[in-house]
Amino acid sequence: MATTSTTSTTSASRRTAAAATAAPAVHCRVECADLHARLFAVTLTIAAPAAQQRVALPVWIPGSYLVREFAKNLQGLRATQGRRKPVLTQLDKCSWQIDCVPGQPLVLHYQVCAYDNSVRTAWLDATRGFFNGTSVCLRVEGQTEAPHALEIVPPTLAADAARWSCATALVPTKADKHGFGSYRAAGYDELADSPVEMGAFWSAEFEACGVPHRFVIAGAAASFDGDRLIADTQAICEAEIRFWHGDKAGKRGGPKLPIDRYVFMLNAVDDGYGGLEHRHSTALICNRRDLPQRGEKKKQPEGYTTLMGLISHEYFHTWNVKRMRPAEFARYDYSQENYTQLLWFFEGFTSYYDDLLLRRAGRIDDAAYLRLLNKTINQVLQTPGRLVQPVADASFDAWVKYYRQDEQTPNSTVSYYTKGALVALCFDLTLRQEGKGTLDDVMRHLWTHSNGGPISEADIAAALEAVGGRSYAPELARWVHSTDELPLADLLRAHGVATLDDPSQPAQALGLRVAETGGSVQIKVVLRGGAAEKAGFSANDEWLGIELPAVGGRGKGASQPAQAWRLTKLDDLALYLGNAAKCTALVSRDRRLLRLPLTLPTGSTTWRLFSHDAAKVSAWLAAKP
Repeated sequence: MATTSTTSTTSASRRTAAAATAAPAVHCRVECADLHARLFAVTLTIAAPAAQQRVALPVWIPGSYLVREFAKNLQGLRATQGRRKPVLTQLDKCSWQIDCVPGQPLVLHYQVCAYDNSVRTAWLDATRGFFNGTSVCLRVEGQTEAPHALEIVPPTLAADAARWSCATALVPTKADKHGFGSYRAAGYDELADSPVEMGAFWSAEFEACGVPHRFVIAGAAASFDGDRLIADTQAICEAEIRFWHGDKAGKRGGPKLPIDRYVFMLNAVDDGYGGLEHRHSTALICNRRDLPQRGEKKKQPEGYTTLMGLISHEYFHTWNVKRMRPAEFARYDYSQENYTQLLWFFEGFTSYYDDLLLRRAGRIDDAAYLRLLNKTINQVLQTPGRLVQPVADASFDAWVKYYRQDEQTPNSTVSYYTKGALVALCFDLTLRQEGKGTLDDVMRHLWTHSNGGPISEADIAAALEAVGGRSYAPELARWVHSTDELPLADLLRAHGVATLDDPSQPAQALGLRVAETGGSVQIKVVLRGGAAEKAGFSANDEWLGIELPAVGGRGKGASQPAQAWRLTKLDDLALYLGNAAKCTALVSRDRRLLRLPLTLPTGSTTWRLFSHDAAKVSAWLAAKP
């Protein structure tokens, strides 16, 4: 089994306690220098630098597996030591060396341009500020384990600056009532893993199993129902804490929890979705229309269910990836890609549990859960790349495939989120069918035996065997390391869920992914082996219309003249085609008009799940620790 490392819960707690009393070796002061130019001003003070002190800015942020080159936003770097201006030399794209007098405080000044309104980097304007430490705080070589301090200065020029507040999961040492001031971190890892939200945001607090939680939201409309969101989030958090630690969690004599605080930071925008997990917080982004609205009690909108699933997903990461994580991530290397084949487990199994725990928390019913599972299954079955690349390899290639998607991505790889979730489903249903345990037991076994620390695939295999009473190496080989299809239908049927074949939607039947905007059909993806690929369609084509030949002839037989139709949406195909099995597609490619002979597919279907044994379904979905 995995052994405890310096990044385990116990070791991290010791470092945090030590940092509480030790003077910070590194002090990072962040100011809102120019709201309209979107510039943060950063002053980094190193109390006792080395003679040739090196500093660097990370190239990626843990949880988002793409080299994003945060140093591209850093400008104006300069160094001082008292009255002396030491020589500063850039070594590569993201690191510098300063010729210092050893032991004399070194001060670095620079600015960071903050224009990315996502959860990954930094943002600043007249209404809101946000940053991750990986985007603004230089890493001081040789002192990453030493105590760090973060000082956050409020803006002075914002129109509503007096209403601005600050939220972060870092522990304050001297902060005002609005949250601005100084905070401590045990080392650079904790500093980098603690995002900061600033602005005139909505805020509420609640407890989950005795742990204080805070939820802050920027950009919410006036109709937003905060009471409902907090009630639902609290139920989700309590369900997940008890999933990992049992019904005694938070009670006298109960197990010690790995968190003593937690902050949700949500940015509500016109169009956006995503999240990024951290040890004591998460940064989220959603469509503001997906927030619960006052008076919306009769029917839960699909967008709000999706948002609750996101909250559930990122909170589950508190255990599964932020503490129990791939052995390769025992220590992050911020200067380059960090490879692992285990994202199918850490993201995929989290994706399995995010919706399942919504059901167990009473936020959705069995039927709603099956609809969400149905969607995931069809997403995987409509991805030809599942037959090209095993999900373990897709995990390893996240840096160049999943996070750099193009028109060929669905044909060359599979999502370790969705395929990983179905692998988790197969293991859970197999374990339940064999009657010796569940995937819940496997997850808790891993947590206990790894001491909430790094694990390997061998640890996962050992946990499966410990719970199930046999080796699951054959299943791991087929489901994770090959492109074999998963035994979904048989396993679901054994647990009260049957499958029906429904006719595919036009785009799915043709093997296309399209965008229909402004009366135009734009081809985004042409899927491998589909009718559209055989006809010669290409990504970025504009599908203008179709032509049909004349049908029938002389005499009394029915006849149909040749026709040509303008196409503005794919749903119109059935109207214009009638019983025709073939047509000529008119497309525009690089301003050239092309005629593509298209043969319409027959028998294309998608899955529809339905419950044929409600008792079996409930026994699976409502399981408790």
